[in-house]
Amino acid sequence: MAGGSAMQAVLAAPGVKGRKVRAFKGSEKDAVAGVVRSIAGTEEQGAFFVFDLAKVVDLYSGWCRALDGVRPYYAVKCNPEPAMLGAMATLGAGFDCASRAEIEAVLALGVVGPGSIVYANPCKPEAHLRYAAEVGVNLATYDTEDEVAKVKRCHPGCDLLLRIKGPDNPDAKIDLGTKYGARADEVVPLLRAAQSAGLRVAGVAFHVGACTSRVDVYRGAIEAARAAFDAAAQLGMPPMRVLDIGGGFMPDATFEGAAEAIGDALAQYFPRGCGVEMIGEPGQYFAETAFTLAARVIGRRTRGEVRQYWIDDGIYGALSCTILGDYVPRPRPLAAQLPPGGEKKYASTVFGPTCDSRDKVVSGYQLPEMQMGDWLVFDGIGAYAASSGSNFNGFLISDIKTHLAYST
Repeated sequence: MAGGSAMQAVLAAPGVKGRKVRAFKGSEKDAVAGVVRSIAGTEEQGAFFVFDLAKVVDLYSGWCRALDGVRPYYAVKCNPEPAMLGAMATLGAGFDCASRAEIEAVLALGVVGPGSIVYANPCKPEAHLRYAAEVGVNLATYDTEDEVAKVKRCHPGCDLLLRIKGPDNPDAKIDLGTKYGARADEVVPLLRAAQSAGLRVAGVAFHVGACTSRVDVYRGAIEAARAAFDAAAQLGMPPMRVLDIGGGFMPDATFEGAAEAIGDALAQYFPRGCGVEMIGEPGQYFAETAFTLAARVIGRRTRGEVRQYWIDDGIYGALSCTILGDYVPRPRPLAAQLPPGGEKKYASTVFGPTCDSRDKVVSGYQLPEMQMGDWLVFDGIGAYAASSGSNFNGFLISDIKTHLAYST
């Protein structure tokens, strides 16, 4: 899909169609700030997101260029905003779901078939697994013999992906190998367990860890996957057909290096024409830079040269991604609030709205003098913000609305 036609298709996507979408021009940061000003100046509301649909279109194009032949299965847990799901579906993505609610959200779009969903949670509640059977989601990960028995009981028609542990990766922000993934000596017993249960192992999945700058781990994981494919063949199992290279990709300079390493390893171990479908599970790559958060100053205090501010979102809300993810908050005031040439800055602490003193967004951060009702903007906050917040102290994460926009 060409860029212009892709954008037009996304504007008609489920989750987008029928909602107000603001178009903007100019440099990205200034333009998004203009959209934020237009919303903040016309509506009485609290904190809100702005979702740039064009950013997702650009990122999807970048994924297809760098990882040609690897279909992205968007990780719903990263950001389940319906417009994001609809945009990804329209662009051609599949979906990585980890629960019944995530499967329901994807199927509710009305344009995604169950065959474009992988139930990528190696340990699933039985009720969720039975639901997957009911709606025809027939591909799921596993990494224990107990999970094989569970799938046999609850969803005997399900094909499996053996989740293997990749190389140790202490560089990763979140090392998923400490919780999931079969070790090398567990691969054959787990293949045999599925074989004995009469379940088809359709392929192999791995995840090298979130937010890693190392690229050698991808080669090691793909080599290990090849070994698992060969082990299955030696056991006389039907040919495997899927390799899932996981997620953890970042929308920055590390992505190109990772894509190059993956491409080289796939060419060696799974060359084109080998009959294996390649998929990945990106979430943060697509969501992070496409969303901006605006939060209003609802309280302030001056203590000499120190400034303290309270805003209407914090670490129990969208800014929970500062704890559960790798987001580093760098709030900036809306440019329209500052006089020409700027003004003096002060060491500032920004608190969230709850009564917990730990609800602190930044401390000692340089900001100009802010007034009640002013807005702070947080760029690049689309990953694990809306999905990881809570309702602590009665401040509901669901009250943070998402406004749609796109750059022209």
